[in-house]
Amino acid sequence: MNRPIPPRRLFVSLLLSCAVLVGATACGGNDSGTASSSASPSATSSAEAQKFAKTRFVANAGLAAGATYQWIVKPYRAGKFKKGADGRTFALVKAGLAGGFTYNRLKAAVANAKGDPLLSKAVAPLTAGIESLKGLGSKLRKGEAGAGDVGAFEGVINGIKDAGRSAGAEVKDKVPTTAQLGG
Repeated sequence: MNRPIPPRRLFVSLLLSCAVLVGATACGGNDSGTASSSASPSATSSAEAQKFAKTRFVANAGLAAGATYQWIVKPYRAGKFKKGADGRTFALVKAGLAGGFTYNRLKAAVANAKGDPLLSKAVAPLTAGIESLKGLGSKLRKGEAGAGDVGAFEGVINGIKDAGRSAGAEVKDKVPTTAQLGG
C-alpha cells in the first residue's frame, strides 16, 4: 500500500541531502594546502570597492554608536555608575565590554574608510580621538570612569557620525546584542 509522502518530509530530506553534498564538496579534494583557483574571489572595480568601504564603515560605526549610547551614555545619565546604585556592578561590566567593543568597531570603521577617498579625508582627524578611547573600557569596568570619560566616548561617536554624514555615509545607531559585546 503506497501512501503519499508529506511535502514537509520531502523538503527536509532534500535540504539534508544538499547539506551533505555541500559539506562533502567543501571538505574533500585539494590536499596540497593551497586554495583552488576556482574559489578565488573575482576582482571588483574601484567604484564597487568604494561602495563596500562606505557600507562597512556605516555598519561598524553604527554598531559602535549603538553600543556607546545603550551601555555607556544611557546608564551613566540614569545614575547606574554611582556607588550604591541598583545593578551598578552589572552596568559597569557591560559598560566596560561596550567600551572595548566600541574601540574595536571604530578602528574597523577607520580601516574601512580608507577604501573611499572622501570618507578617508573626513575620518582622518578623528584617529587620535579614537586612540584616546583605548584604555577607557577597562576604566569603565573598574568603576573609575567619570563624566569626562563618558563625554569622550560621546564626542568621538558624534565626530564619526558627522564625518560620515559629510562624506555621504550616514551613520545610524545599531545596538549590538550582549553576545556581540562579549566576543
